[in-house]
Amino acid sequence: MTSGGIRALLALAAAASLATPALAADPIVVGVSLTQSPPGSVVQGTQVKDGMEILKDIVNAKGGVLGRQIKLLYEDNQGIPEKGRAAVEKLISSDKVIALAGGHQSSVCLAEIEVAHRMKVPYVNTNCWSDDVRKRGYPEVFNTSPYNTLVSSSMASTLATMGVKRVVAFAENTDYGIGQAKLTGEILKQKAPQIEYKYETLDRTSKDFTAALLPLRANPPDVIVLSMLPPAAYLVMNQVYEQGLAPTKKTLLYDGGGLADYPDFWQNVKQAGQYLLSFALYHPQMKQTPLATQIAAEYKKRTGNDINRLVLQAADSLELVIQAVQTAKSTEPDKLITAMKTMKFDSIRGISNFSTEPGYSFQQWLDIPYVNYELTAERQPIAQTVLIQAPGQKFDPSKIVRPAK
Repeated sequence: MTSGGIRALLALAAAASLATPALAADPIVVGVSLTQSPPGSVVQGTQVKDGMEILKDIVNAKGGVLGRQIKLLYEDNQGIPEKGRAAVEKLISSDKVIALAGGHQSSVCLAEIEVAHRMKVPYVNTNCWSDDVRKRGYPEVFNTSPYNTLVSSSMASTLATMGVKRVVAFAENTDYGIGQAKLTGEILKQKAPQIEYKYETLDRTSKDFTAALLPLRANPPDVIVLSMLPPAAYLVMNQVYEQGLAPTKKTLLYDGGGLADYPDFWQNVKQAGQYLLSFALYHPQMKQTPLATQIAAEYKKRTGNDINRLVLQAADSLELVIQAVQTAKSTEPDKLITAMKTMKFDSIRGISNFSTEPGYSFQQWLDIPYVNYELTAERQPIAQTVLIQAPGQKFDPSKIVRPAK
């Protein structure tokens, strides 16, 4: 071999040796399926993305995980189950993600977890509340999200404590909405059978809900419960207000979807939001971990808005994947699933590990803190709301503020 040929071989060998550490430094890719365009909840999708991006940047600035950077790969499911299923198929098959997170609409989650289960890839449920997501019992699915049984049980207890006589609920026609409204009624029947309760299903794509509201004018209930998400929830609130149904001295509006957390809440409801009673999963008076405080400060810096529960939920679902990689010292899906089941997890929201009980609690965080508060003024910041039930405390109906008329 000529000296020129030897030099060429040596150059190739050197290039190959340089390529090896580069492969080891390839980013760890996590798939995120969320809503980035209608008809799904784009606001929710934006908040989920914000929470994950902030945590990703914090982790990467400290050197990443196992010496590798975290990369988030997004797919827009538009809030449509079929598109969610296709998004997860692509992320797993083509993009080779190590895990999936970001799901925030129950009907979409229910479609996506079928793919994750079939392909044996961990799926972290960020905000899908339907109990059916848990009842499938899939070992790949981990639920950092709130769940309907928690919300419905709390709301039923609140209604019973208030001593109301008649309640009407409006539920969007999704697994989340129908599941929450139906379960609230079932639990209320056990806790306070004397309360008359019924729910009506509304089409979340509709713009006009007059037909459902007009019958209530002759005999207004004590409470109107909303198990709906924007934009339909905003439309119902405005039309309830315009019809003079609620809020009034007799009738309160009770939200079971955390609507006041949304950054576009007040610009969409204005006066209709005043006196809203709200079940919520975040309040500034809740105790926060140092990392949650750091995320809140960064969120304020990037968006100009105060933090809310969905941003923290999104960060927590990514944090679960990150800590699983650290614990397993691997990005292999089966090893991540084992780690998630067995490791001691330090949640951003200070929540303990997953339940292993079957049914609605399967691989679910059960001790998620919650509050009930009331908005008593238009454009009122959450920090200034009337906290009627603090975490771990009983609901105090004497704190409720009602309109004069």
